[in-house]
Amino acid sequence: MDEVQHRQLTLLLAVVALGLVVAIGCVACSKFAPAEGAATPEEGAATETPALEEPPASIPITVTFAGDCTLGTDEAFDYASSFNAKFEAVDDPAWFLANVKPIFADDDITIVNMEGTLTKATSRQDKTFAFKGDADYAKVFSTSSVEAASMANNHSKDYGEQSYTDTIAAIETEGIPTFGHERIAYLDVKGVKVALVGAYELAKHEEIEPEVTSRINEARAAGAQLVLVYYHWGQEREYAPNATQVKLAHAAIDAGADLVVGSHPHVIQGWEVYQGRYIVYSLGNFCFGGNSNPSDKDCMLFQQTFTVTGDDVAKDDDVELIACSISSAPGYNNYQPTPASGAEKERIDAKIQSSTNQIAALAND
Repeated sequence: MDEVQHRQLTLLLAVVALGLVVAIGCVACSKFAPAEGAATPEEGAATETPALEEPPASIPITVTFAGDCTLGTDEAFDYASSFNAKFEAVDDPAWFLANVKPIFADDDITIVNMEGTLTKATSRQDKTFAFKGDADYAKVFSTSSVEAASMANNHSKDYGEQSYTDTIAAIETEGIPTFGHERIAYLDVKGVKVALVGAYELAKHEEIEPEVTSRINEARAAGAQLVLVYYHWGQEREYAPNATQVKLAHAAIDAGADLVVGSHPHVIQGWEVYQGRYIVYSLGNFCFGGNSNPSDKDCMLFQQTFTVTGDDVAKDDDVELIACSISSAPGYNNYQPTPASGAEKERIDAKIQSSTNQIAALAND
């Protein structure tokens, strides 16, 4: 092959090779080209890698429940020994809860039962005891780190419907939400939506169950991640719950409540764990103007720390029952609830355990 033929053959092979490269490139372009009408990234724009979704964080929320608070007196009581007289004498609303404020200030939510009225209404209901105080008494709560008050009880309308709305207004003017009956309070705590449901059993007994379960369902539908139920129920001066209390408590847990607590008996009743959730049947009295010297001054605070992860609330035993007296003075009620210590704490703890043992025995029958 002469030099001219060699050059021609080399040129031909180069042309063939170039054609193969172009053909392969076209196939590659057609393989990875976007479909017709599809959006293409702008020239020079960087493509984004989808971010991995972060799992929801676990959030601890500590809640403290206290029992019956009657910030006032009955007009038939001796004024000199009444709550009203003490309020005037100390001239400081923060005095009443000063001994428990460190506990309340250290939690995320403190909830009480407001059993009485703060009103100027004069139409007293025809009943044995009717309690009334001034609107300024609501400052007992606002100066002491109380974050919510239930109004579902048998004394919230002692001076008629007007006294009920007056009391709500007095407490909420102090920046404290109220709840109970058909009214659910929603609190935003560390970004968690907490629902407070309050129910009054004494008028309808077991027939209140559909209303309570409906409120719990309503709270869940509204996006509540933590649902707490405060019942006003039971029999006065009984140290163990009755069958109605147990039935209603279990129904509330079955409906989705994360905790059920109660008051009204004016004495302590114990607790149980049902479906992994706590039920505390009676906290007893607390800041209680309903009696200047009740024979049983024992009471307790119930505190639980919930771990909330998204819509999940852990079932654990991060709870504390804090034995207290309704008075810081021995022998009479000075309306200043105080944590118990030493032998007094041991005695009250034993009383709580005795009632709890009775509840366990009922469950095993």
